Amino acid sequence: MDSSENIRITVGDGEVSAVFAGPADPGATLVVAPGAGSSFDHPFLVGFTRALNEAGMATLRFNFPYREAGRKLPDRAPTAIAAWRAALAVAELRSPGLPVWASGKSFGGRMASMAVAAGMPAAGLVFLGYPLHPPGKPEKLRDEHLYGIDLPMLFVQGTRDPFGSPAELGPVVAKIGARATLRWIDDANHSFEVRGAKRPPTEVGASLAPLVAEFVRGSDLTARPGPTG
Repeated sequence: MDSSENIRITVGDGEVSAVFAGPADPGATLVVAPGAGSSFDHPFLVGFTRALNEAGMATLRFNFPYREAGRKLPDRAPTAIAAWRAALAVAELRSPGLPVWASGKSFGGRMASMAVAAGMPAAGLVFLGYPLHPPGKPEKLRDEHLYGIDLPMLFVQGTRDPFGSPAELGPVVAKIGARATLRWIDDANHSFEVRGAKRPPTEVGASLAPLVAEFVRGSDLTARPGPTG
């Protein structure tokens, strides 16, 4: 049976809300951060993490400090990275012997990649709607730090995402090389809403969990050393 626990994580001089959940014997832990316009308890993230728990993964979803304080303007990168480091450290303490992955929706995923590029340890990265550039500003790419990350990366992106179209994100993932995998969700926007298919956000988030769980399991098996002797 899955368990769920509300916890507090210290970030600098303050604390942020988080939920740690999972089955009794998980295969991995995913730390999941929200997008800039939402919080850790957004229905999309709740649906996504619950479905991961059902697929045998533990999860920790958390707030960024600005959201915890009720502000709308996202934290600057140093603060967001500090929050990521603190959340991942808590997940590691609760996941002895397990691979701990960093994942996030849009801003949350981008900040995870920046934290990893700055030295945060993680088993891999999962991006749910990577914000390659601001909508309407394709010249402002946010990709340079990605090329120096030597970890398995999964990009899950809607084909109608204004933050990164197939023609824009495809070449970036190809340039990263074999350690990056791109999975397109046909006719989905940045929120993974598919045109003509009205679904609640919890269901939308849950629909992405199987491909993420499959990728994490496959990467974990690949990374583990084979038997000796």
